[in-house]
Amino acid sequence: MQTTARRTAALVNALVDEVPSADTVTGVLREHGEDGPIELSAGDLAELRSAALRLREVFAAESTDRAAETLNRLLRSTAGTLRLTSHHGAAPWHPHLDSADDAPWGEWFLASSCLSLLVLLWNHQRPPGGVCASPACRNVYLTLGSGPPRRYCSRRCATRERVAAYRRARG
Repeated sequence: MQTTARRTAALVNALVDEVPSADTVTGVLREHGEDGPIELSAGDLAELRSAALRLREVFAAESTDRAAETLNRLLRSTAGTLRLTSHHGAAPWHPHLDSADDAPWGEWFLASSCLSLLVLLWNHQRPPGGVCASPACRNVYLTLGSGPPRRYCSRRCATRERVAAYRRARG
């Protein structure tokens, strides 16, 4: 599930600000383990972006209850019921919530992402991620480990904000 959650965060980050090229989205999908033919039409990209905008609400939730409410709302909008698939023996058995193995890209992305984020919330009893606190960044991130809550998507953003705060304090 963490692999799917990582793919979710990467696709949300790639799709939220604008509709990227099919090559960009295909690259993100390949980086996160999708193999086989990936053919994305303009309509597919629009559906993926719509799903990404909806999923971003889970990352932006300020509490576990709000994240759970958002996930429940998104789950109600998915087309399928929980099922197992091996994609006709091409992959190990794994769960899917979309309507079929050949479901549209947007439906697949929303359903599989909701399932992975649901498991993270269930396992850790906290929101599965967040939105970077840096005003210069809009990326989402996952909270997979224990420890103090994260505020930034990366060390780079955290360092940039610490340096900016230090410079403001020094006047």
